[in-house]
Amino acid sequence: MRISDKTSSGAGVLGIDFGTSNSAVAWASALPGQARQVHAIPLEGAATTLPTALFFNAEDQGIHFGRDAVAQYLSGTEGRLMRSLKSLLGSPLLQEQTLVNGQQISFQDIISRFLLELRTRAAAQVGGQLPATVVMGRPVHFVDDDPKRDALAEDSLRQTALSAGFEHVSFQLEPIAAALDYEQRITQESLVLVTDIGGGTSDFTVVRLGPERLAQGTKLQALGHANPRVSDILATTGVHIGGTDFDLKLNLEQLMPLLGYRHIGPTGREVPSAVFFDLATWHLINWRYSAKAMREAQSLRGNYTHLLLHDRLMKVLTERLGHLNAHEVEIAKIECSNTGSHAVMDLGAIERGLEADMTPQSMAQHLQTPLNQVVACAQECLQRAGVTAAQLDGIYLTGGSSALKPFQLALQKAFVSTPLIEGDLFGGVAAGLACSSAT
Repeated sequence: MRISDKTSSGAGVLGIDFGTSNSAVAWASALPGQARQVHAIPLEGAATTLPTALFFNAEDQGIHFGRDAVAQYLSGTEGRLMRSLKSLLGSPLLQEQTLVNGQQISFQDIISRFLLELRTRAAAQVGGQLPATVVMGRPVHFVDDDPKRDALAEDSLRQTALSAGFEHVSFQLEPIAAALDYEQRITQESLVLVTDIGGGTSDFTVVRLGPERLAQGTKLQALGHANPRVSDILATTGVHIGGTDFDLKLNLEQLMPLLGYRHIGPTGREVPSAVFFDLATWHLINWRYSAKAMREAQSLRGNYTHLLLHDRLMKVLTERLGHLNAHEVEIAKIECSNTGSHAVMDLGAIERGLEADMTPQSMAQHLQTPLNQVVACAQECLQRAGVTAAQLDGIYLTGGSSALKPFQLALQKAFVSTPLIEGDLFGGVAAGLACSSAT
């Protein structure tokens, strides 16, 4: 059943959680005489999330999205896979052009094309009419410690949404949107630390929630108040560390040594590491396939004592296996976290029988530094709010990376007496955006 079969397909608000790794969309509309209804939008089959991925198919010249995009790439179809595009917001790279299917296109236009796809798929669920109004989620900081670049990132995202055909674009902080979604399901006033750990950022909000506050906020919003809940938000903090950073660290520590990362060459020095960092970073992998970058990688051969490692590196580059390797790391991370046992990365595409193991112990060890930084950001949020951990009624978890067991263990260690509440990890922000007021 389509959403349009259950609710009006007229005027409404679309909430888009455009994520580094995954995106989600929700629709809020009001039936005559009824309260506002919020619905998650199925985006790929029955799934209400869509991996933030595009594949430019060189064979059929088409553009594929989400799981289909990743599957096309992993099947060996000739073309160009792009992921983690949100990471480019606030960066000069956003305006740069790249060649896809014989045409030069800017990365900003590629993001706009992805947002148009989200809008089009949403329209199919709400009656066929393309929605004109959208509330976009944004992290507390697109860019840490740089207000000008942060403002540029938001403006760039606004322009991409306008280019995708939206006429009215507003923004809401993602952790506040998650709080508004959680509030729909609580029955008493609560003081909550909302924890939103996404692919690119980790954001926190200390907020007062409850049925009476929700009712009062809804009433004030109906009277035209632009931000009726501002007094309930005690503090927000954020840091530019998320799931893709965890993947990068695990890729460097557990896969890249097989290609020569930290390998000591004949002069007693390590092999220069830039190529390994790029190959472990989703949105930079393609840069390493250019003719110039390939020549640079080939010139590293003299820096290797064990030439087999360099052969593997060149195999990855010449056969464009970087995204496949990154995918293996991501899958192993998820499996290792979910099962609590070791996971195997199949690297047979590089060399027959080549594998790399990931254990819960090694994962926790390698992620200790970034996780400590994320937890410190949570503690800073409480300090800014002027409350103690003992005063919290709970820590509400949202964002796919909040399910990572090493993160939850680090959070429990820092907030010993505070219960963790796992929410809608992938759809909660989008739902909160759809029902939130414009800011």
